[in-house]
Amino acid sequence: MTAIRVLVVEDEPLLAEAHRAYTERVPGFVVVGVAHTARAAMAALRANDGGDVDLVLLDFRLPDLHGLDVCRALRAAGSSVDVLAVTSARDLAVVRTAVSLGVTHYLLKPFTFAAFRDKLERYADYRAQALADGEVAAQHEVDQMFATLRGTAGHSLPKGLDAQTLDRVRAALTDGTRAEVGLSATEVSALSGISRVTARRYLEYLVTVDRAARSPRYGTPGRPEVEYRPR
Repeated sequence: MTAIRVLVVEDEPLLAEAHRAYTERVPGFVVVGVAHTARAAMAALRANDGGDVDLVLLDFRLPDLHGLDVCRALRAAGSSVDVLAVTSARDLAVVRTAVSLGVTHYLLKPFTFAAFRDKLERYADYRAQALADGEVAAQHEVDQMFATLRGTAGHSLPKGLDAQTLDRVRAALTDGTRAEVGLSATEVSALSGISRVTARRYLEYLVTVDRAARSPRYGTPGRPEVEYRPR
């Protein structure tokens, strides 16, 4: 699969470098440029009509222009490049305007790598569906595309599970510093602030929908403990 090309737009150099590093830790993504101003971002996107960029990680509070104005300029120029807002702006009016301008995701600062990775993975899933050839066969396929962006599975969760807790469990499980060794239900419980029994229910659900893998953890007395890894 062709890598998703990302332009990082962030005025703080240290944050820009952190966003670059985070992006390149997610399989399937490559950073093709970093801009510290709106003017530099627009110049990078104008080169080759933006064809070298698939996704813009856009800070809204830039020194020369608000990120929303960058989005307006892009759409006015006919650009269909996707935008993931990475910002501390919490004003609902800003959020509503971002949605109206086609911003695919909105990630509030500060955030963890797990939350950042989750947004990129959801975007990658959405993009794969959006670029498929042909037409949608039915309404449920359209619903699935929108659900992918929202982080839902495209259908209702089983009774007793809720999306907010599921997101917390997924964030704990996909923590980049722990995912390599897997996590037990007890460890996920501690990281997500829920009971072990509840964590296990959500982890087992993730296994059933192929978002996590389960395997025995050896080296403990008695019956081996089970550990989970994100897929």
